[in-house]
Amino acid sequence: MALRSGAHLARLQEALMRSRTVVRVVTRLKHSDGASRLTVRQQRGGIRTITLNNPRKRNALSLAMLSSLQEDLLADIDSEELRVIVISAEGPVFSSGHDLKELISAQGQDYHHRVFSACAEVMTLIQDLPVPVIAKVNGVATAAGCQLVASCDIVVATETSTFATPGVSVGLFCSTPAVPIGRALPRKVAMEMLMTGAPISAHDAMLHGLVSKVVPVERLEAETLLIAQRVCEASRPVIALGKATFYKQMAQGRDAAYSLASAAMVDNLALKDGQEGIKAFLEKRKPVWTNSTEKANE
Repeated sequence: MALRSGAHLARLQEALMRSRTVVRVVTRLKHSDGASRLTVRQQRGGIRTITLNNPRKRNALSLAMLSSLQEDLLADIDSEELRVIVISAEGPVFSSGHDLKELISAQGQDYHHRVFSACAEVMTLIQDLPVPVIAKVNGVATAAGCQLVASCDIVVATETSTFATPGVSVGLFCSTPAVPIGRALPRKVAMEMLMTGAPISAHDAMLHGLVSKVVPVERLEAETLLIAQRVCEASRPVIALGKATFYKQMAQGRDAAYSLASAAMVDNLALKDGQEGIKAFLEKRKPVWTNSTEKANE
């Protein structure tokens, strides 16, 4: 199994080109009135932070917001320096989900298809990226906002954060949020959320597998940074191979999953960093990663 297949690379490149095309249009719309960016991207060392930056509209995942988020996710994605991405948000709402003004019937079904296709593209992109994506949640995450949380690899949330799929209450069942939520939570828990629209607490979200860790608000930054730094200590290609394999095997039956995972372990051992890690352990020293996809015998 190749570290990153040609189809996988082509999919990322195609997404980047679409993102650049849409974002150029969106950027003109965003900045024509002097408005600030809908997402803010910062990077220190290997840690990139993307902040949803439209608190006035509860960080709604409008087409413009989705395009901006996609652009920031894909920027320099193949850089060996980039090791982990953290998605956070300004204001008391992580994200309220889709902008309902974009979902009125006057927009038409073609437009609605664009909205949900763009959203699905961002959610699947998060899991296709070669680096882990961490959601740093301090507040409310509802509908597609909860979908975004469920799509991330790791989630750190404050004790007061809540999660909900309330679409049923406004006549629009959260069918697309149900895709990652139904894969992250037990079926009965997911169905209760989807059928009632009732929110769950951060602690319940962690209990059922939607959230990785719950912390006091004053510890959110430090705990998220600690996880990100630990990711940065590992080899980038090893992480990339491991992440890709994890999601692929989850979609397989048991025997196929073992076959796929076994091939991935062999590919991992063929990496220069795979052999360096084992050698360093045996020699009782810290490994020195190349962070490249070089093979051990090259």
